[in-house]
Amino acid sequence: MKAYLVRRGLVALPSLFVVTALVFVATRVLPGDPAVLLAGDFATPETVAALRAKWGLDRPVPVQYAVFLAHLVRGDLGTSIVSDLPVLDEILQRFRVTLTLAAAAIAVAVAVGLSAGVLGATRPYSGWDYGGMVLAMVGVSTPIFWSGMVLILLFAVRLGWLPSGGAGSWRAFVLPAVSLGFFAAGIIARQTRSALLDALRQDYIRTARAKGVSERVVVDRHALRNALVPVVTVVGLEFGRLLGGAVLTETVFSMPGLGSFLVVSIFKRDYPVIQGIVLWLALSFVLLNVLVDVLYAALDPRVRYA
Repeated sequence: MKAYLVRRGLVALPSLFVVTALVFVATRVLPGDPAVLLAGDFATPETVAALRAKWGLDRPVPVQYAVFLAHLVRGDLGTSIVSDLPVLDEILQRFRVTLTLAAAAIAVAVAVGLSAGVLGATRPYSGWDYGGMVLAMVGVSTPIFWSGMVLILLFAVRLGWLPSGGAGSWRAFVLPAVSLGFFAAGIIARQTRSALLDALRQDYIRTARAKGVSERVVVDRHALRNALVPVVTVVGLEFGRLLGGAVLTETVFSMPGLGSFLVVSIFKRDYPVIQGIVLWLALSFVLLNVLVDVLYAALDPRVRYA
């Protein structure tokens, strides 16, 4: 396993390098000059030039990229142009909110998706099955920003049960987690139903039933465990998507996470922050993929990593 993890790390390095290059170029082609935005509309050309020199924006782009990589290999993501604070500190401060939101959302998605998928597979073509699949289709088809606004209108404005935004307590995460997790729940439900139906048709399931094993034990201990292997893949991918795709949810619910911070940084042309957030999310996604591979071995003893 250690050798496998080392190999995965070495394979991930070129991918992360490509990500740094793409995001670095993408930030430089954005219209607008961060020095002008920071100095203000009435700043003199000398003030703007001084700011550009301070942040190294007056250098050629290849030189700027080389400096960025030199700092990156030392674990330094640079300093924010807007706040003049270390980018890594800014990211860590807000990543806690995004990680909490993504974890709560994936918990909602797994609970709803697994339940709907198992009910649909164990009772195929019944009302439970059709109801679960309709719920899955609605979840996949509903825009996150729309479901978020509906939840705010109903539970925050009309009923007053939960706050409409912020991240001050666990109650503030309920509505955004449901809004964000509802979409992933549909995907997990469809994958669970498909995988469990396939597992229930296998010969070892018929053998277990012929031996008189109860249906609950057959489903829980035999079929579901094997069906979870592809489901784990979907859950891992969805969790990574939730980490990087919480921009709309954090914006709608005014949450101080990485997503809303990224939007603000793009508007202000804060190049170091944009680069740092994208690279951080890419690294998180790579680590999640490695974790999913490790879970394979835990769920299926036949999986071995040489």
